[in-house]
Parts: sequence; C-alpha cells; structure tokens
Amino acid sequence: MSSGPIVVAIDGPAGSGKSSVSKAAAVALGFAFLDTGAAYRSLTWLGLERGLDLTDAAAVVGLLRSFHYSTEVHGAATVVRVEVDGRAVDVTDAIREPRVTAAVSDVARIPEVRVALNEVFRRLIAATDRPGIVVEGRDITTVVAPDARVRILLTAAEDVRIARRSAELSSGAASTGPQLRERDRRDAQVVDFLTAAPGVTTIDSTELDFGQTVQAVVDLVRSTS
Repeated sequence: MSSGPIVVAIDGPAGSGKSSVSKAAAVALGFAFLDTGAAYRSLTWLGLERGLDLTDAAAVVGLLRSFHYSTEVHGAATVVRVEVDGRAVDVTDAIREPRVTAAVSDVARIPEVRVALNEVFRRLIAATDRPGIVVEGRDITTVVAPDARVRILLTAAEDVRIARRSAELSSGAASTGPQLRERDRRDAQVVDFLTAAPGVTTIDSTELDFGQTVQAVVDLVRSTS
C-alpha cells in the first residue's frame, strides 16, 4: 500500500450532501478537507465582481493568472478566501449567492479552467500535513485523484436531494427543484457524476440520515486503512 497521506476522493451530484458529509468525515478521521467546488464558485464570484462575461472562455481563463484560492476549516465551518488586488477576501458566504450558483456551470465547463484548477487541487492534496485528506467535488475520483486510496460516489434520489438543498437555502423547494435539475443537466455535459467508475464505491444516502451517511464514509475509510 502506498505511503503518504490517505486520500479520500468523493464525487456526487448537487444536493447529495458531499460538502457537509465530507467535512464531517474529515473531522471524525482527523483528516484535512478540500472543497473543490468552492474553488469554481470563487473563480465565478471573482469574474462577476469584475463584470466579465462568464461565457467568454478567454476572459475567464485570463482570471486564472491572478487567482489565489485557499480554505481553512474552523470547527464545523469552512472559511474560503480569494486574493483580490493583493489582499485576502473572505468569500465564504458570497460564493453561495444565487448569482454565483446560476453561473458556476459556465465557468466549470471551460477545459482550460478545469485543467488549471485540477493542478491547484493536486498541489493542495500533496501539501497536506495531516495523515489524510478528504477531497470532494465532481470528477474527483476519475480526474483529480484517480489513484486515491478511497474513492466514493455519494448520491441520493433526486427528490431527496431537492428537499435537502431547499432546506439549506432560503429560496424554497419551488425554485430549488428546477435549479438543481438544470445544474445537473449542465454539469452532466462536462462530467458523468451519476455513474461510479470502476473501483469507486457508491454510497446511496436516500434512506440514511446525516450521521449515518458520515459514519458510512468513515467506516469505509477505516476498513481500507
């Protein structure tokens, strides 16, 4: 078995609980945590702040030259920062705004952006000083960390994912359902996040509560350590 930190790669669709489950599992295991989706959201936020047309691939790629992204986990909270004009800006709440959610798929589908951010993620994984790191997002098990010790597809039935996402947001289920379906549709054009690749373990949380889902991840990691 390879030496070095244990890498736990977790993929899954919107509303599957990837971020919250991954973070809780990382805390339980004493591992570091990397939210890759927050990087795409942060880049999207920066583009919106600068008034860019986010469907203009060249303009978005140009942002990468000055894009510096970092996260810190404080208890149950993950603080996300982006360097803007030489200073670190806390964008933890800003990147969850509806305008960012509506535009992030346009940014994530640009091949040059995915290549550049994937390299950032790999550097962050390699630099961890913890015994392991939990990395969550889309195409983590197949592209970002295909050699991870543990690879998981975390999913749930669509109606369950919609209910969970609407509970997190103030917009309510009436708007959350169409938004989640549209996000899935657009992201599916970039990555297959609903089918487990060979060697990837599927954890379906449709019938599990939050604690049970976290425990399922922790148990799987411990069984392979």
